[in-house]
Amino acid sequence: MKKKDYTAVSQKPEEAETKELPSAFINKMNALLKDEAEAFFESYGEGRRFGLRINPLKRPTELPVWLEELPQIPWSTEGRYYDESIRPGKHPLHEAGLYYIQEPSAQACAEALAPRPGECVLDLCAAPGGKSTHLAGKMDQKGLIVCNEIHPARAKILAQNVERMGIANAVVTNMAPDELVPHFPGFFDRIAVDAPCSGEGMFRKDENARGEWSEEHVRLCAKRQKEILECAAKMLKGGGRILYSTCTFSPEENEQTIECFLRRHPDFHLERPLNAGCFSPGRPEWADGSEFLKDTVRIWPHKTDGEGHFMALLVRENKAEAEEKAAGKEGKKRSGKGKKELSGITEFETFETEALADSSRLKAGRKFINFGDQLYLIPEEMPELKDIRVLRPGLHVGTIKKGRLEPSHALALFLKKEEALQCAEIGTGELAERYLRGEAIPISEVLSVSGALGEEMKGWTLVTAGGISLGFAKADRGTLKNHYPKGLRRP
Repeated sequence: MKKKDYTAVSQKPEEAETKELPSAFINKMNALLKDEAEAFFESYGEGRRFGLRINPLKRPTELPVWLEELPQIPWSTEGRYYDESIRPGKHPLHEAGLYYIQEPSAQACAEALAPRPGECVLDLCAAPGGKSTHLAGKMDQKGLIVCNEIHPARAKILAQNVERMGIANAVVTNMAPDELVPHFPGFFDRIAVDAPCSGEGMFRKDENARGEWSEEHVRLCAKRQKEILECAAKMLKGGGRILYSTCTFSPEENEQTIECFLRRHPDFHLERPLNAGCFSPGRPEWADGSEFLKDTVRIWPHKTDGEGHFMALLVRENKAEAEEKAAGKEGKKRSGKGKKELSGITEFETFETEALADSSRLKAGRKFINFGDQLYLIPEEMPELKDIRVLRPGLHVGTIKKGRLEPSHALALFLKKEEALQCAEIGTGELAERYLRGEAIPISEVLSVSGALGEEMKGWTLVTAGGISLGFAKADRGTLKNHYPKGLRRP
């Protein structure tokens, strides 16, 4: 039987010209998959699945009906499939951080790493923030998560997403993996390495990935991935876990990279992820046939409602723990509490009295630190920040201006409505759209208020949409003066 030509496989026939797959990739997958190749390539003619993930840090008692009715992603506790026509990225609850739009297969990684509250976690290649925010959601604001990204522009987007999801225990850094190692030797309980790769698993959704692909690029990625894994190993505690993942099909970047790592590190072994039953096992024969690679995981677009992915959960033996602790002793010095760090506390205490009903969750496990006139709360587990390029050293509390604290948007997104003395509920309709455009809102038009009524409402007020914090406003003379950040306002 004559083989089909898959060089122009597309979601819609009229898009065939722009959806071409590289011929070398087609030949490679035919050789690897053999009888499965036809089903694999036919999946490129099917519409891709869209996913979002509900943020447990902001989840209300009852979800909006349209969210509640979305079908569950089987391998993701908070994951939901949605139809593209819904356009959830335009909804005010997206700006409030109730959910994160994330490709379904990518949601498998944080579930596999399964961090616990109170642990120290590193997302080594973190932008744009899908896996970082997923990991943080499982940590319930307890412990420390360092979210690192080497590229400055992408690191900025990462910091914005961490802020939008209301995460307080995250530090966003902008370092190369080898630059981080001296600061965190043997430090982390769990590390996510979503390694830069050739992106073959994203060909259906990303035309740029197809255009940038080459066999040479695959080899370069595999080399870089091995280097990144070596850095991760140096920062992991004894008994710790590394979740290595890619969105590519190339054995050179997947099984062969893991095989090479395990041969170099006999104190590590593979562990089957808890959600592995939803997916296909790895292909040991694509390395050297070693049976020890059977616990790797492959996500295939022709077998699963998601794009292509690979995962391997690497576990370090406990016997290395004492060694790692000794090696990491110097790198674990905590930030001091000098006078410089404590400036701004008086201003915060004034704001706390005037605007907060309960600040216990805000301050739990964190300490104040300031950078110039900017006040932050930083996780107590974080080592010294000296010589680390930090974009977000913790939760931005606010700016000290003329002896007073102007609270930050990040603080608003962290707070729950019951933690503010004054709240104004504006719903998720036209009033919310006006607020997101930066308009002042008459207090008489809000759906409900707490803490004061009508003209009596005065000072900093938490604005909520569907009961979820959306930002701050300042109440004065019957009006909510808008403090939604200008850079985020809708046109």
